[in-house]
Amino acid sequence: MDEEYDAIILGTGLKECVISGLLSVSGKKVLHMDRNKYYGGESASITPLADLFNKYGKDSEYNEESYGKGRDWSVDLIPKLIMANGELVRMLILSGVTRYLEFKSIESSYVFYKGKLSKIPASDTEALKTDLVGVFEKKRFADLVSCVAKYTEEDGVTKKGYQKGMKTEDFIKLFNIPNVTDVIGHAIALQLDDDYLQSPCEDTVKRLKLYFDSVSRYGKSPYLYPLYGLGELPQGFARLSAIYGGTYMLDKPVEEIVMDGGKVVGVKSQGETARTKLVVGDPSYFPDLVKKTGQVVRAICILDHPIVTKKGNSVGVSTQIIFPCSQVQGRKSDIYVCCVSFAHNVAAKGHYIAIASCKVETDNPLRELEIALDLLKPIKAQFNSVSDLYEPINDGTDNKIFITTSYDATTHFESTCCDIKDVYKRVTGEDVDFSKVTTNLEVDN
Repeated sequence: MDEEYDAIILGTGLKECVISGLLSVSGKKVLHMDRNKYYGGESASITPLADLFNKYGKDSEYNEESYGKGRDWSVDLIPKLIMANGELVRMLILSGVTRYLEFKSIESSYVFYKGKLSKIPASDTEALKTDLVGVFEKKRFADLVSCVAKYTEEDGVTKKGYQKGMKTEDFIKLFNIPNVTDVIGHAIALQLDDDYLQSPCEDTVKRLKLYFDSVSRYGKSPYLYPLYGLGELPQGFARLSAIYGGTYMLDKPVEEIVMDGGKVVGVKSQGETARTKLVVGDPSYFPDLVKKTGQVVRAICILDHPIVTKKGNSVGVSTQIIFPCSQVQGRKSDIYVCCVSFAHNVAAKGHYIAIASCKVETDNPLRELEIALDLLKPIKAQFNSVSDLYEPINDGTDNKIFITTSYDATTHFESTCCDIKDVYKRVTGEDVDFSKVTTNLEVDN
């Protein structure tokens, strides 16, 4: 390891692997290390299934006869879906990682509203049929969908009464559909709390357009998912980095971050020191340089049946469900459910993997997921965890240590991509250039 690198990357979570891949493609000499023997870090996919039971201390509960072949399973520890027209897709296409991966559409997107599950409309036509609003509001809801679909940076919003910079709350009032503000803001625009209502509406309009543009790409829902699990994503970017000269070392413990004059100059492992101009890594490698910002509770549930609505209708072999905080008594942030299945080559035939997650707000985290877990019953096996959330205490420009943030409770990659772009710009001084992205992913519907 007696070499000097432009960058050393610590941890093989998706964020670190994307940054590693992008740096390698741009001509940087990169060394990528991980203390684990596998890719993915805290966002890894676990296979075979016996390893998942072992990880959570439930070895005695595992029986291959009951769950099918263990190698048929690949269970994500942190569930995330890919917005079809979002920035992760652009990163995949821009980097060429798509050559290593296959994707499948998520069948549906639902919201928990007024005590029941309702499908989120995928078009203005579906908006006219939705049970989210009453008969007289359907046309107004469809008008909102149509208005958002027509939005462009050049022409802006074409709705009568719109004023640039007006509050989102006032923008929604233009359509006279106050009863579905939660659905618009949380389940479609994917806002994390209600602060957006007092912010300029343009951000929410762009988020809504992203949702509906993503739906129009492949139909059914705005979300995609890689066959064989999310663990394929960091491995894809790792392959990309290797092609461009990046060096990967798994099972490589980090003994010391070597500093000189207040700046990082190397990383010591197993008695050897690799010199570097900068380091990028996940929070677990820098306990003294991060601060705790909260916790996330997650429950991984194995089911032998699809999720059904109160009317007994199946949501399909895959779905995302959002529980807006205002629809769950006492909550300040949303609850999420992500469900994938054998259709995505991550479970044995006839089985489903549903993961419920939310930001912890009380001293009884698992109880906060009850409303979601009740929806999933009967649950064949359940694995619970509470993870701390961390973010760096400085931006890294002085000490040349650039730290990613922990993965939040959301079941989509939009906040993840924001962190990737932010770290990449701090490292290089440049934005990720998406101007060359002109093609779509090949997706199995």
